Amino acid sequence: MQTRVLTGITTTGTPHLGNYVGAIRPAIAASRRAEVDAFFFMADYHALIKSDDPARIERSRLEIAATWLAAGLDPNKVTFYQQSDIPEIPELTWFLTCVTAKGLLNRAHAYKAAVDKNVETAEDADAGITAGLYMYPVLMAADILAFDAQQVPVGRDQIQHIEMARDIAQRFNHIYGREFFVLPEVVIEEQVATLPGLDGRKMSKSYDNTIALFAGGARQLRETIMRIVTDSRMPGEPKDADSSSLFTIFRAFASEAESAAFRRALEEGIGWGDAKQVLYERLEADIAPMREHYENLIARPGDIEDILQEGARKARAIAAPKVAQLRDAIGLRAMSSTHTRSGVSKAASKTAKPPRLASFRDADGSFRFRLLSPEGDELLLSKAFNDPKQAGLVQKRLKTLGGTAATVLTVPRSCVLELDGEVVATGPDYADDATRDAAVVDLRAALDLLAAQEKGE
Repeated sequence: MQTRVLTGITTTGTPHLGNYVGAIRPAIAASRRAEVDAFFFMADYHALIKSDDPARIERSRLEIAATWLAAGLDPNKVTFYQQSDIPEIPELTWFLTCVTAKGLLNRAHAYKAAVDKNVETAEDADAGITAGLYMYPVLMAADILAFDAQQVPVGRDQIQHIEMARDIAQRFNHIYGREFFVLPEVVIEEQVATLPGLDGRKMSKSYDNTIALFAGGARQLRETIMRIVTDSRMPGEPKDADSSSLFTIFRAFASEAESAAFRRALEEGIGWGDAKQVLYERLEADIAPMREHYENLIARPGDIEDILQEGARKARAIAAPKVAQLRDAIGLRAMSSTHTRSGVSKAASKTAKPPRLASFRDADGSFRFRLLSPEGDELLLSKAFNDPKQAGLVQKRLKTLGGTAATVLTVPRSCVLELDGEVVATGPDYADDATRDAAVVDLRAALDLLAAQEKGE
């Protein structure tokens, strides 16, 4: 059984070595495990909170998508998409906003930190704080809950957001009386590598001490490595490998044998300039093939767009039925469907020809049934059952279910019927989504008629 794991990728800035070693490389490795159903999304809505520069947003999306693909992310094995290509996410964000307590959002770390900073400088508490920053946790909850993600790998500073997503999901489930959402679990990677930057501190854009992964090519990589701060020990003097930024970075890319050889060279007094050249050559051996792929992708942005659109299609095949189910649960149903629920079906059941369930046996020996409309049109075709008693039990439940209680989820040009969270029947293929939507109304009406007939009304 696979575990669905969802990873958000912030689309700001230029990826550096620390991003690659600490996040990109381990996430891609994890996505290759057979037991993982991996979702990776470009968090470009979130980026709007941090930047109002359209050119920067556009460029960053392209560079970061190309970086992940060049580093080995396989779009055929994962679902890779842009947040902004999934319209169900902002719609779900609003649904969740309407059940989220303001007090919960008041406790969000990012919002509290911004308020505290304003108070310290004698500003109005909310000066410069946008509603986007305030609502960030709800948007993040929608990112996760739209796909029933079971695990979300995050840094420790993001744990609160996953806890808030769980709180919001539980609140929605409680209000609307069903377990609509899977409660996500936080995954903390305790062994994630942290690389030092040019000045010895953690490599971070906020410290302006990063080494770009691809930007600037091999020449810039070498020039940047040559600027790494070292101590004053001269050539011939032994160096302490364990306190050396050069060795820490080298070890993140090298084998154990290579690392041992570099340690010996440092301890035997290799000059810092020569040591930096060794580090550059080792990094370039890994980075050069990825950089070539990256540059080819950057030169063909249409190819990246095609990959992301295909990922969006896969993602929406999950999110669209989910949100359709939620729309139904909160009362945003088609008017004709609501009218049927309000009592018309009872009157109609006394005079109209009833719908019916027709059982049959497939050529492979399995048992199935169809739900046919009063006019004889197929509304549902059940899944295959090995045991006729199982098929009979499902039919028995359908006879008493009624249209209101039925969990009917829309998928592109069709629909599915769930019982206890499991798909038990599928609608036929329709010409378009409008025809499908009308057929779902007919399906609910037919289930109402079945239930009324079973009660003898």
